[in-house]
Amino acid sequence: MMRTPTETSVVTSSPEETLALGKTLGQSLQAGDVIALVGDLGAGKTVLTKGIAAGLGVDPNAVTSPTFVLMTRHWGRLPLYHFDAYRLNSAEDLVAIGSEEAFYGNGVSVVEWADRVAQALPEDRLTITLRVVGESEREIRFTACGPRNAALAAVCVPRN
Repeated sequence: MMRTPTETSVVTSSPEETLALGKTLGQSLQAGDVIALVGDLGAGKTVLTKGIAAGLGVDPNAVTSPTFVLMTRHWGRLPLYHFDAYRLNSAEDLVAIGSEEAFYGNGVSVVEWADRVAQALPEDRLTITLRVVGESEREIRFTACGPRNAALAAVCVPRN
């Protein structure tokens, strides 16, 4: 059964705010959560991932763009599986590097360039789209499928 996604957004005004937003999200993540990151080069995907890592108890300095590695595992409160789909040719390539084991395992998965492999991602996920709106400002849009992911998005977006 297809779920209707819900959307909400926030604007951060610095990399530090983007990092803090990721940390808030990371503190709320549970095993099996999948975060799909979408955005152009320099939009802040890796900065957000560093924050998520910090929220999971992982040293954010250990998190780098895994472009040439494809997947990096970090150990914290929960394992963090950090995928980079930029150099993958298809959704099948993501499956071939073990994504399903990570998605349905005991950790949290973050997939950068998720739009390139969307067919391989679980339907039940939180998609975060980052867009440059100024020199340091980023619009961060949360598209949540299912009540669990809507709750995750809600912890990141202040209520008006």
